[in-house]
Amino acid sequence: MKTKTEIAVEKFLAGYNCAQAVLYPFSDALGISKDFALKAACGFGAGMGRKQEVCGAVSGGILAIGIRHGRGEAQGREQTEAAYRKTQKLLARFETAHGTCVCRELLGGCDLNTPAGQQHFKDNDLQNKTCKACVKTVVETVEEII
Repeated sequence: MKTKTEIAVEKFLAGYNCAQAVLYPFSDALGISKDFALKAACGFGAGMGRKQEVCGAVSGGILAIGIRHGRGEAQGREQTEAAYRKTQKLLARFETAHGTCVCRELLGGCDLNTPAGQQHFKDNDLQNKTCKACVKTVVETVEEII
């Protein structure tokens, strides 16, 4: 049986973005469909719609934390605080492992919004050299947190 990390990496290498790849293997445990997980996380890839802000893998992890531990209509403020603590733990662990949570910094300034930047991403195999490790870190951390 494959681990959540293996499933996430496979999904990522199959063409889904980093946020989708992270949320996908948690879908059953979170009580959501795999299709919903992919759709809900879609806009967070490449640092939120390719804006290269917060790493999409991190955003996918935060979505998983929120779905499991976030505040719904029947909960009080303590649920929000618990979700924030877990989110902060994820961010701290990611920053320790990778130095930053910002996609453009992780990619060394490569601009994914330009054809030249996209070519640089491909030519330098940043998907495997950088992004795959980010996906792994988040999945492993989220497994501990949720």
